[in-house]
Amino acid sequence: MPESTLPLTGAQYEIAAGEYRATVTELGAGLRSLSLGGQAVISEHGADEVPPAGAGQLLAPWPNRVDHGTYSFGGRSYQLDLSEPAHGNAIHGLTRFASWTVCHSQPDLVELGLQLLGQPGYPFCLALSARYRLSAQGGLEVTVTARNTGSRPAPFGTGSHPYLLAGTGTIDSWQLQLPAARWQPADGRGIPVGRPREVAGSEYDFRERRPIGSTSLDTAFTGLYTDDDGCAWARLTGPDAEIALWAGAGYRWLQVFTGDALGPDARRRALAIEPMTCPPNAFVTGIDLLTIEPGDSTVQQWGIRAARIG
Repeated sequence: MPESTLPLTGAQYEIAAGEYRATVTELGAGLRSLSLGGQAVISEHGADEVPPAGAGQLLAPWPNRVDHGTYSFGGRSYQLDLSEPAHGNAIHGLTRFASWTVCHSQPDLVELGLQLLGQPGYPFCLALSARYRLSAQGGLEVTVTARNTGSRPAPFGTGSHPYLLAGTGTIDSWQLQLPAARWQPADGRGIPVGRPREVAGSEYDFRERRPIGSTSLDTAFTGLYTDDDGCAWARLTGPDAEIALWAGAGYRWLQVFTGDALGPDARRRALAIEPMTCPPNAFVTGIDLLTIEPGDSTVQQWGIRAARIG
């Protein structure tokens, strides 16, 4: 690629600590790569490639889907663009294809920011920042901050979309442990149906580590078990790595996706575990939806640690 040619994901910000390496992109403040000792622990993509199937993307001001893109807030109704036209939904927020600006960088840390201004479907103003930090022992820590810079309360949710990679081949033999007591049924368009159900006695019970097998997941989980620091830990073990994803206290949901709907080269080759502050369709239902008052902020943290096998 000529030096004057800009890759599709824009500027690339590389950070490192110990054996960890990561690349964050100008496009969407996305996580394009994460490795330990040269071994990828998330599904990576090229700098000149649009992130496939949401890989590594930051999702704001909502994660997942809004049914038909229509919602009400503060006594008014709004219509979002239908960014998932095949299912008639608005999906994964408004910032993942925006150009973010680097605010601060050092060898082990990069922070990017974006001023989200009002638009017809979301007439609110937010100053957003995404900080990615690596440490030799702690791995990756991601801090997402949203500050309401507008004149009215704003509805808000956020999530992130890493695909964890614990080896080659398919995920069927990989071991999964999810710290979740309930799962959310959904229709064929990914919109929740009814109340969350207990995982006990179902195919969705991964509270104890077990092989994924043939289980097909594009499922939101809640009722998360947390440690003394308020973090929920999901763990994935494959032939090459043990990967732990932690979600801080603000993340009350995990979306887990086995990739069955992806093309043959990507189908069931990595497991997306997506920390979310609210469930699918939260702009409609209000479930766990945050309201940020003018001048106020909300801060969420999640991260990934990995260990090589063999």
